[in-house]
Amino acid sequence: MAILEEIIRSLPKEAHLEIDTIVAELRALRVASLEHRQRRDRPPKLPSRKALAGIVDGLSAALFPNRLGSPELTDDGIDYYVGHTLDVTLRELLVQVRRELHFTSGMEIVSDADHEQATAIIRAFAKRLPDIRNMLDSDICAAYEGDPAARSIDEVLVCYPGIIAITHYRLAHELYDLGIPLIARMISEIAHSATGIDIHPGAQIGSSFFIDHGTGVVIGETAIIGKNVRLYQAVTLGAKRFPVDEHGALVKGNARHPIVENDVVIYAGATILGRITIGRGSTIGGSVWLTHSVPPGSSISQAQMRT
Repeated sequence: MAILEEIIRSLPKEAHLEIDTIVAELRALRVASLEHRQRRDRPPKLPSRKALAGIVDGLSAALFPNRLGSPELTDDGIDYYVGHTLDVTLRELLVQVRRELHFTSGMEIVSDADHEQATAIIRAFAKRLPDIRNMLDSDICAAYEGDPAARSIDEVLVCYPGIIAITHYRLAHELYDLGIPLIARMISEIAHSATGIDIHPGAQIGSSFFIDHGTGVVIGETAIIGKNVRLYQAVTLGAKRFPVDEHGALVKGNARHPIVENDVVIYAGATILGRITIGRGSTIGGSVWLTHSVPPGSSISQAQMRT
C-alpha cells in the first residue's frame, strides 16, 4: 500500500482518482467471493490460458513440423526438432495439469498423489499424439476433397479455420477423456475465440470431419458425430431443453445433444436440437429447425419442415 500511496501522491491534484478507495472496495468484494471456499486467503492458481495457447502451438508444430514448425528445418533435423519441441511443450503442459489437479483437490498444497497423477496423464496423452495426427490427416483430406476452392493440402492446414478448431478439439478431447476437463475446455475456447467455432471437448467426433467456412458452428458436450460428416457455417448441434432436479438446479452430464451418423451433410444455419439421431447418409438443408430423428438416407429441407 505504501507504493500505491506514493503513486497517488505523485499524481497532479486534478488526476487523483481515489484509487485507494477503489482498491479497498475490490478487496472487500474479492474476500466476499471467497467466503465459501476452503482456502479464502490463498486461492489456488488456475491453469494459464496464455500458457495453454503456447502449448497448442507447440503440439501443432510437433505434429506438423514441416508446415507449422520452424522454417529453418532440414530433413536431418526434423526428428530432433520434434523431440525437443515435445519435451518442452509436454513439460509445460505438466505444470498446467498439476494446477488443475491442485485446484480440484481441495488441498492447501500439491500432494504427491497429484504429482504422480499429472505425470501419468501426460504420459498417456503423449502416447496418443500419433493417433491425433492420424485423425487430423483424415480431417485435412476431407476438407481438401470436399472444397473445390482448396488448391492444396497445405493451404487447408494453414488457412482453414475449421482445421484450426478441429486441431484444438482433437487435443482437448484427449485431455477431457484423461480427466482434465478444465484445461480441455480452455483449449477449446481458445479456438472458439479465434475462429467462431465452438466445439465442446466432450463431444465425440469421428474421422474425416469437415467444417466448411465454420463461423457460428456450435457442437455440444454430448454430441456424437460419425465418420465423414460435413458441416457448414452456423450449424448448431444443441440441447432442446435443460431439465432440473428437485432443488431447481440444472441436471448436468445427461445425454442431451444429437447423434449424427456417418456420411451426413448439414448445410448452413441448420439447428438440430435434443438427443435425436440423424441417420447415415442424410442431408439436412440450410436453416432447417430439427427436433426429431430422421432415418438413414433422409433429405430434409425448409419446405418439408413447413408442410
